Amino acid sequence: MNKITYALLGMAAVVFVGCADLDYNEASNRDEDWTYNSPLNGVKALVYDVYAQMPSEFKDDSYGNGALIASATDESEFALSFSPIHKYFNGGWTPSNPFSTTWDRSYRAITQVHMYLERIHKIDLSDYKYDPDYQTMVQQFEIFPYELRFLRTYFYFELVRAYGDVPLVTTTLTNEQANSVERTPAKDVFKFIINELDAVAEYLPVSYNDIPGQEIGRATRGAALALKARVLLYQASPLFNTDNNKELWKEAAAASKVIIDNAQRWGYKLSEYAKLWGHDTFTNSEFIFVLGTQASNTFEQYNYPVGVENGNSGNCPTQALVDAYEYQADGKTFKEKHPGDVDVTTENPYDGLDPRFELTVVKNGDLWPSNTTQQIAIETYQSGFNGAPKYGATPTGYYLKKFVDGNCVTTANNQTTTRHNWIVMRLAEVYLNYAEAMYNYYGNADEQGDFGMSANEAINVLRNRPDIMMPEFQGNNGFEERYMRERMVELAFEGQRFWDVRRWKKGAEFFKNVDVADFKLNGNGNLILNRVTKTRQWNEKYNLYPIPQSEIQKNGNLKQNPNW
Repeated sequence: MNKITYALLGMAAVVFVGCADLDYNEASNRDEDWTYNSPLNGVKALVYDVYAQMPSEFKDDSYGNGALIASATDESEFALSFSPIHKYFNGGWTPSNPFSTTWDRSYRAITQVHMYLERIHKIDLSDYKYDPDYQTMVQQFEIFPYELRFLRTYFYFELVRAYGDVPLVTTTLTNEQANSVERTPAKDVFKFIINELDAVAEYLPVSYNDIPGQEIGRATRGAALALKARVLLYQASPLFNTDNNKELWKEAAAASKVIIDNAQRWGYKLSEYAKLWGHDTFTNSEFIFVLGTQASNTFEQYNYPVGVENGNSGNCPTQALVDAYEYQADGKTFKEKHPGDVDVTTENPYDGLDPRFELTVVKNGDLWPSNTTQQIAIETYQSGFNGAPKYGATPTGYYLKKFVDGNCVTTANNQTTTRHNWIVMRLAEVYLNYAEAMYNYYGNADEQGDFGMSANEAINVLRNRPDIMMPEFQGNNGFEERYMRERMVELAFEGQRFWDVRRWKKGAEFFKNVDVADFKLNGNGNLILNRVTKTRQWNEKYNLYPIPQSEIQKNGNLKQNPNW
């Protein structure tokens, strides 16, 4: 048999029916013989198709016009009012309009994993034994089952954090079986995920540098253990830990500490904050798992300020996010120093803020690259060049800088593009996870316990980065509030806040009333920051997604989440 060339983004193999309706087309409807008798084409295509279904907010436009899930939180407001993202808090979120992507995609991917694992015995590489790449093929195919088991746990985590109890399916189902499954308690789903990650971690490579092909973006030992640490943190959090079992926090701390202790040996180290995004950052050593995209400028077009070429404003940081940043001099927050309206011209309240602010948020007066050698000053105030009443202008007084490459040319001619890397897991999150678990277990932010590092010390590792250098955390006073701010600031726009606030059961505190800024020039020509509080709908049922009504209609054993 001649060697068959394959593409990493190859077409998926046939998918057997699972718990969600699947969309079939000619590209995906390959027969089983083709899949397993042509392993280079069929099986590899199946494996990489499962990878391709991992959610990335840079390639999945689930909410239209580039809306990020951050715009369903107090981090951001989406500039275009017709975006479905607003349904999270305007009453439009229902079981009949359920944001079902998580349900559909996760079960589709899980079903594909089962298809592979149940048919692995059919794979025959003997026809390739005289191929010069035969040993490479064998080595790759030995890893595939463990990669897919890792991916299955990731998709089950996506499901359990969104829905709570979900059907835990570990084999391919017939239509009849799929339409009669019942929801498995969340604690059992967590247990399955954790046990699976323990089982596969040791068989996954630390990196793929020494694996034939040296492919990146695949499951590693670090990714498996980092996912385990995140899953344990969720399991210990109030939304799922209804009995307040302290031991769950200890397990979460221990899992994060494993990664911290082995980070250097596994090749992980903290990065400069500004180097977490950009064209050449896919191999950043802080990344534990990241999803890259092809080069484009779509994200820039979605998020460039109105008034900049093809700018649509997109995801606009709120004053609530700005209020969370602290000053380098004394550690006080923006809101603590400026709780009301501010004369920005006279006072310049942004001077001396945490460096992460400038790297994340575009404020009035910031210079923006243009398509010439010049730069333009952004005007977010009323009647300013980039402000209201222009259609789609920022509703918050700010624009997004994080992940945006301001040098991309987005005009019709001579466009330039860049790659965007969606961060699934990175080392800074592990330190934050560890700090949260330690504090909740010991009740003392300075306690090292059995682990040799306190919650405060873990936070200070991040705050002492040379490009950040923020005042250190000390003592217990207000630790929980300070920690939540630190997590919000560090992980802004990385898709974490939406889930963090839910697992903390803090939605009414953070998501119900969200401050934005309305900038106006006064009679003296001074720029005034006027605080405006916007009220959004929040109901405790929003902590979990509704089960899609279409699924309940097919399967009466699926009971709806409370109050939906």
